[in-house]
Amino acid sequence: MVKSFTYGGQTLLSNPIVVETILPFLLVFTIVFAVLQKSEILGKGKRQIDAIVSLVIGLLIISLGQAVGIIIQLTYFLSVSLVIILVFLILIGSFTKEGDFFKEFPKGMRWILIVASLIAVIIAVLYITGAWEYLFNLVSEGSESNFIINLGFVVIMIGAIAAVLYGSNDKKDKKD
Repeated sequence: MVKSFTYGGQTLLSNPIVVETILPFLLVFTIVFAVLQKSEILGKGKRQIDAIVSLVIGLLIISLGQAVGIIIQLTYFLSVSLVIILVFLILIGSFTKEGDFFKEFPKGMRWILIVASLIAVIIAVLYITGAWEYLFNLVSEGSESNFIINLGFVVIMIGAIAAVLYGSNDKKDKKD
């Protein structure tokens, strides 16, 4: 059981107008603008067009309550996950020489962290959107063991595909 901490009152940043409107808009606007600028989809040097498209997408997103809810919950997940990863990396870094953290960090461990992060994000998105429960009910049809078996099968299939792709990359590298 997680103990929740409360504080004496609301602050400016905890106001629902800020949390549910301004911050999601700024986040979406900034991300869309950055992607449009980097990819140059709408043309090179078209900052004004990129800004207008980003503005429209940001305004559309905040007009959809369910989308804002998903963004807010994913932001919570991101924040907590980053703190957990930071603590983990600090603990690992305490056993390495100063400045040699990434030199001594095993390459396999990096991939494990990347894959674990990807799986965590996928599960978080499925859970936040309600798709996890829908998939669980759809796959299990009332039996938890069927769901676990099917989930295990999917994990094995993903592992097999990854092994095939990884193996084919090694062969290409050796030929060159």
